[in-house]
Formats: sequence, C-alpha cells, structure tokens
Amino acid sequence: MEFTGAQVIRASRAEVWRRLNDPATFQQCLPGCEQYEQGGDGGYEAVIVASVGPIKARFKGTARFSDHKEGIGYHIEGSGSGGVAGFGKLGADVRLEDVEGGTSLHYVAAAQMGGKLAQIGSRLVGAVANKFLAEFFSRFEKLVSQAVDGGGSLAPSPE
Repeated sequence: MEFTGAQVIRASRAEVWRRLNDPATFQQCLPGCEQYEQGGDGGYEAVIVASVGPIKARFKGTARFSDHKEGIGYHIEGSGSGGVAGFGKLGADVRLEDVEGGTSLHYVAAAQMGGKLAQIGSRLVGAVANKFLAEFFSRFEKLVSQAVDGGGSLAPSPE
C-alpha cells in the first residue's frame, strides 16, 4: 500500500525541521499515542492505540530515522505489532521545501500489513491509514504554526 501527500505548514523550514526531530512534538501529534521515547539503539519506541474496522489494538513498535539532510528531509522505517490484531511495517521519505506562507512537507510512504489487519482488506486499512496521516499532519500544522504565532500547546483530541 502506498501513500503520498503534502501539507503546507505556516512556519519556517528551520522550525518545521526542528519540530520534525522533536520527540515531544511527535508524541503530541500521533493519534492514539500513549508513549514515544528514545530507545537504547538511537531509534524510538512507541505505543499507539488504534482501531481499524472491528479491530482495536495497542500497537507496540519502533521507528528509526536515517538519511538526515539538515532542513531538507529524511527517511523513516517503522514497525509495530498489535498482538493478535497483526503487524504493520512502514517506510517513508519526508521532504521539505519553502513555499509562500511557510513550508511544504511532502511524504511518500509504503506500508505492509499482516495478520488480521491484512484480512480485513486494503481498502479499509488504506482509509484508516489516510485518516491517521491527515490527523497527524493537522495536529502538526496546528502545533507548529501556534508556536510561531505565540501558542504552542496542543490538547489531545478525543479519540
């Protein structure tokens, strides 16, 4: 399954880059995120509660960032397991560019699912993944642009 998209963020590229590399920002922006902290190997460990159709599970996973190009972008590799619900793997490239009014964040991602998640169908999983990405970028844009405008705190939305 592949996903592509872009989001304009009303902040400088330097601020967007800084926030993309800030674990606290990630934790605030990931829907259903209960934990997001640096692991012993330089990667990050996360716990996210998510529902995909009739399946609701607590996914424990890891994320690793590589190919850092300061202010330009990086690559993310992530994987998670939700026990009997199944597992997921994700690889994504993130790229930033200056645009009028802020910074455009572009992403290209590929995901794989296994277990019960794979059995419920790629159309439903794809719709949930797109909703998850939209929520992440909406929260990210709001948090980063508020910080630029003098705010900066994002209350979790009801799940």
